[in-house]
Amino acid sequence: MIKDQQRNQNRTALADVGTQIGLLFLSALLFSLSHPNLLFDWGFFPLGYIAFVPVFIVVHRSSWPGTVLYGLLYGFVAYATHNYWLLNFHPLSIFIVPVIYAAYFAVVFPLLKSADTLFPRYGFLVQLAIWLAWEYLRTQGFLGYAYGISGYSQYLVTPLVRLSALTGVWGVSLLVLFPSVFLGNALKDGLAGFSEFVRSRRLVAVGYAVLFVLALVYGFASRVDYSDSRMWRVALVQQNVDPWEGGVSAYRESLDILVRQSSMALEEDPEIVIWSETSFVPSINYHSRYRTNPESFALVREVVDFLAAQPVPFVVGNSDGRMVRSADGSLERADYNAAILYADGQVVDTYRKIHLVPFTEHFPYQRSLPWLHRLLVENETTFWESGDEFTVFEAGGVSFSTPICFEDTFGYLSRAFIREGAEVIVNLTNDSWAHSVAAAMQHMAMAVFRSAENSRSMVRSTNGGMTTIIDPNGRILELFPPFIEGYMIGEVPVYSGRQTLYTRWGDWFAWLSVAAAAGLLLFGAARALVRRRQGSAD
Repeated sequence: MIKDQQRNQNRTALADVGTQIGLLFLSALLFSLSHPNLLFDWGFFPLGYIAFVPVFIVVHRSSWPGTVLYGLLYGFVAYATHNYWLLNFHPLSIFIVPVIYAAYFAVVFPLLKSADTLFPRYGFLVQLAIWLAWEYLRTQGFLGYAYGISGYSQYLVTPLVRLSALTGVWGVSLLVLFPSVFLGNALKDGLAGFSEFVRSRRLVAVGYAVLFVLALVYGFASRVDYSDSRMWRVALVQQNVDPWEGGVSAYRESLDILVRQSSMALEEDPEIVIWSETSFVPSINYHSRYRTNPESFALVREVVDFLAAQPVPFVVGNSDGRMVRSADGSLERADYNAAILYADGQVVDTYRKIHLVPFTEHFPYQRSLPWLHRLLVENETTFWESGDEFTVFEAGGVSFSTPICFEDTFGYLSRAFIREGAEVIVNLTNDSWAHSVAAAMQHMAMAVFRSAENSRSMVRSTNGGMTTIIDPNGRILELFPPFIEGYMIGEVPVYSGRQTLYTRWGDWFAWLSVAAAAGLLLFGAARALVRRRQGSAD
């Protein structure tokens, strides 16, 4: 009898673990599908509102050690499916990113459990603050990474996107996350307690509904009217080859395409021609000064002659290579991922990428983690130096700045450019390595919010996609088909009206969420400690 009872208990425990794991896999799938993904290039944004319901059920039902293990599992699965295309970026990336997020969620899940335990009635609101705080904090520092933020799933819902002019993407994330948090807690003990939970907390649900409607009303009412703004006629060249793969022959192929497509685009009278990130690989500056490689110098001479003969300015993605003195006084080469403005055959100005991609462009821990640095080098990682100036270009009366690739995923950079005087944001990107429309769409979705946050137009000139023009409201005006060679001529609204609240105050809403999460958890823990001591005294 005792053995039978033990056997039944083991079966029940295994079934419970299986259920929890199934719920986490379901949540990871819903999360991935709500953003652009392998099945739906544009994503299915309504799923974003329920994607994390299973997570909150699991957090409530699991033990404290279980939250750590389930957090590890969920983080790895969610980001391995959401960012599956990282496998094509770098052999280490598909391992590094999911493992990092597994570690993150191993911390986040116990924090969510703490809120559930410390605040039995309204813990779901604390959980909401925790999730928002985590979404923001994970974009900070060396490992900062913005893919998968909840609000980005709504990039096609322009009225909601407009809310980011006040709060950044974080206010949109709040609206997206609340249903998951509320329903996940309502269902945490099964259907039996669902009605009672909703009934006793209906005022919170009504408050959310009112807030959602107000956000939509604001989105419609605050739309920027740029009908009287100047229209900037731009040519965006998409060469659809990766110039980094194949050495000199790849450099030649890329240059031939750039020249051919640019020449055809010029027949349609653009005011400026914009190439993508490192569209031409050999450093024009370095090889013009130091002719150490005859083949590279020949290509550089050819591109310089072509640019000198053009009637309009060109923005060129290129490496800004130069010789600098090291700490010991010797000369060594330094390379910056750069955007260079050429006009009348001369370099007008250069922007050097400030926020580099961790591990694949930048690794500052060579001394403390030499084995990892060596592994990155052995896998042909290209390291860059980091720039430090928020350059604002001027061409034909239009002021613009050029965040490069990964940089348009961070709100603080575009905000800084606008505050320095940029009227248009021009992003140069090379996402061709991913061989994935979903990867390019995920990247573009974040760019939509950079436009709306600052009420400024965004132009994206990419190697393979998504080459696009986004208006100051965060609405996609033009979109060139991905992974084909060609060019796009577009009219860009040059709107320079008053700065938005986000442009002026930055990520104030995110920091408010961080403060709320930390303050509430500390308060709850202190209150529980006081009650425990009082109980012991009694």
